[in-house]
Amino acid sequence: MNGLRKGRLVIISGPSGAGKSTVVRQLLDRCHLPLKLSVSATTRPARAGEIDGVHYHFLDGARFNQLRDAGDFLECKEVFGLGYWYGTLREQVATGLNEGSWVILEIDVQGAMAVLDEGEFDPITLFVHTGGLESLESRLRGRETEDEEVISRRLSIAAEEIEFMHRYQYQIINDSVDRAVDEICQRLSEHREH
Repeated sequence: MNGLRKGRLVIISGPSGAGKSTVVRQLLDRCHLPLKLSVSATTRPARAGEIDGVHYHFLDGARFNQLRDAGDFLECKEVFGLGYWYGTLREQVATGLNEGSWVILEIDVQGAMAVLDEGEFDPITLFVHTGGLESLESRLRGRETEDEEVISRRLSIAAEEIEFMHRYQYQIINDSVDRAVDEICQRLSEHREH
């Protein structure tokens, strides 16, 4: 069965706490498209239970810098000021697309803008959010996992990220995971024939 169709690049972004990871996991399980999640590279150490190449590609700082200097990352940045870098390997994305997969990048707004500005791929872009900062704050507080300082920082970053929402083709309100997953799958399916 030759004549494999080239895949599509799908970018899913949104504020921390909007439920992106849950939506993406469900999307991978339920959507009929040949979806594949891109595995990011990072310089942070693996946590208990994390597997290299499955959860992340764990690289030391020297190797990460070598790849960055060679232009091998589609996007990369230092996250949360902890000195750890994260990035999307260009070759991994290209390989997935050439195999016919619809490669999902679950990345932050800054990374998404870097991919869009580079223009190498023609991604389908979706911004997942809770409908507003008030609902996001309520969700973050409801988790009871972060202190006030962390919640304030996340809300401040979310306010900045929402400013870029218009750069995305689709804005998905995650007021129900099932509904959000169905909407994303429908939106992606509309691009199948294009």
